[in-house]
Amino acid sequence: MNTRTGRWDVRLTPAAVHDFDGIVEWTADHFGPTQAGRYGDTILDALRTLRAGPSALGVRPRDDIAPGLMTLPVARGGRTGRHLIVFRIVPDDHHPTVDVLRILHESMDLPRHLTDDEIT
Repeated sequence: MNTRTGRWDVRLTPAAVHDFDGIVEWTADHFGPTQAGRYGDTILDALRTLRAGPSALGVRPRDDIAPGLMTLPVARGGRTGRHLIVFRIVPDDHHPTVDVLRILHESMDLPRHLTDDEIT
């Protein structure tokens, strides 16, 4: 999945796509397909917010986990959500890019759910 409009490219890793699919599936199983669609849209809206890059409202540096790591809560604009988008910036003068590494529940121990490749 690659969203390329606006100033920044937003790329999702396979792990992030898997997270998204799992979140929507879990929500459908527990709250029904309508709610799953709404929550999926909430996450997609947060991903679109990342087109503004690291200056997007709500972005938090997470150097406590790994240098350059950042998070963005999916809850925004009156929508509720308990997941965080975990990402880092890929420097490139021609196509500045946000790499979304994972989409994780806020109660998770983030370092435990990130691989060494994701945090180095």
